[in-house]
Amino acid sequence: MCGILGMVGKRWHAQAGQALSSIASRGPDAQTVLAMGEALFAHTRLAVIDLAGGQQPMQTADGRYTIVFNGEIYNAPDLRRELQSNGESFRTDHSDTEVLLLGFRAWGEALLEKLDGMFAFAIWDARTGELFAARDALGIKPFMYGIDQGELVFASTLAPFFTLTGFPRRLDPEALRDYLAFQTPLAPQTFLRDVRQLPPGACMRYRAGEATAVCRQWWTIPRESALIMPEEALLPELERVLRTSMARQQVADVPIGAFLSGGIDSSLLVSYLAESSRQPVETFSLKFADQGFDESMHAAQVAERFGCRHHVLEAPSIDADRFVAAIRDLDQPLADPAYVMTHALAGLTRQHVTVAISGDGGDELFGGYPRFTDTESRHPARFWQRPLRAAVDAGLLPSALLRRSLSGRELLHYRRVELGPWVGRKRMAHYLDPAILPAARIENTLDAWLRLIDAQGGVMDSTALMRADLWTYLSENCLAKTDRASMAHGLEVRVPLLGQPVLDFALAVPASVHLRGGLKSLLTGLARQRLPSCVWDRPKHGFSVPLRQLFKGSWREVGDACFAGAQAYPFLSGKALAALWQQVDDRHVSSRLVYTLLVLLVWLENKDISIN
Repeated sequence: MCGILGMVGKRWHAQAGQALSSIASRGPDAQTVLAMGEALFAHTRLAVIDLAGGQQPMQTADGRYTIVFNGEIYNAPDLRRELQSNGESFRTDHSDTEVLLLGFRAWGEALLEKLDGMFAFAIWDARTGELFAARDALGIKPFMYGIDQGELVFASTLAPFFTLTGFPRRLDPEALRDYLAFQTPLAPQTFLRDVRQLPPGACMRYRAGEATAVCRQWWTIPRESALIMPEEALLPELERVLRTSMARQQVADVPIGAFLSGGIDSSLLVSYLAESSRQPVETFSLKFADQGFDESMHAAQVAERFGCRHHVLEAPSIDADRFVAAIRDLDQPLADPAYVMTHALAGLTRQHVTVAISGDGGDELFGGYPRFTDTESRHPARFWQRPLRAAVDAGLLPSALLRRSLSGRELLHYRRVELGPWVGRKRMAHYLDPAILPAARIENTLDAWLRLIDAQGGVMDSTALMRADLWTYLSENCLAKTDRASMAHGLEVRVPLLGQPVLDFALAVPASVHLRGGLKSLLTGLARQRLPSCVWDRPKHGFSVPLRQLFKGSWREVGDACFAGAQAYPFLSGKALAALWQQVDDRHVSSRLVYTLLVLLVWLENKDISIN
């Protein structure tokens, strides 16, 4: 796990060191810069695999190919043997970076289809002057790139671009739009108009001096097909692929532990990890003062069942300093309140281990959210809704009635976002400066999600809702949250539920099976066999943050200052934001909207982003 940086073109070579320093926390063990004529690669390393031989940037013996890589390739031993049988010679003992390097030389882009891992990497071909880069199927690891005046810069996150003198810092209004709607910008947009995210499952090629890169999807979310095995075989097969994924992902040359929330996903992974570990597994939970969502007692029961060395970490009070520090560790705004607690958990866990196993992905792949059952067909249009909508839009009836006028697809779209192209409480235009509205294209709010729905057949059924979440909520919120929170402390987090064997299995099972008899039926079935009843026989929980209480208490001064200063940003309506903060004690005001705007304002401080 690392931070990567690269340039094609010499304009910013002299600033590569300071750019790399902005992502130094991603790799505290080594920082290396390698200039190769027109190109430059840099790497900040968190040493996990082949501590002695895995240094980067890494080159082939003839110097033609150079790679920088962030992530882990879990089936690297198998690929190494295949390459050796084809005549490739390795210089390292067991570096997965060298497997990628020689695998690309041998197979080209076909290498991507062979990989089981989380990855973002770039390879420079000195002979052709061409850069190739790729990102894993679900976007577990980030990759951002920008091209200005025929020179390309890429990096793990947006942070290095803010360090480069003369690199454009123009706001992307569409990224701002999706952030206000969905609490995170969606790939390929970033908050900088001149920097793109390589989407999940995508790769790109760039030739020195060109104005654009050529991108394509090397993996796409498959359409649902019929079940390919008898239902009675599903649980044994799920157990097999989970064991395979866990066996691959627990390989490390450094201490490894696991987040243990006490929920089904993390508890199942701990059970498999404990089975195959020679030492007691180090597990980590946060204990919350509010008994309403504290799960530490359930996590302790799981840890005791499997003989773990359990660490119960007192959840820190989220005072203003801790909140602001966590937000400033973000390379771009992310308004999931659980990020702040994940940031704290990662920092405490890093004091004990270098790698942690996480249960991310279980809800998205296996049907863990009630919204997956709230389908378009459950909200048919009523005869009176069309005239009601027309009256609301014309201002003849209160905007509070808008929601009652919506049905089917539009109602689900409305529910999915905090702000959008509607009147009333969810009117995004109210919080933006009028001059930016044409570029923000508010009418296309969350269009990336809608396109994913359309790719699954265009109907918002359970299948489409589950699959659309993979490249929106999972990749851009959950996985980004875990990556940024953990990498702020130099902690590698692995997600076995998103390993290739598990991904292939889960996507081959129809949504109706995942949701049969309740949410997440298959994982719950395994949990009934392996885990204490307190894990699976209770309501679902998650990190919860008492936002309204914090707005009134320890965050009050931060909010006062930020909202009072909102007029400094020409793309926002400072007047509307200030008025919202004045009403923050009103229970009818959305605390999630206030939090979304507060995170944005904290993040914007000292960013010097322009609108032109």
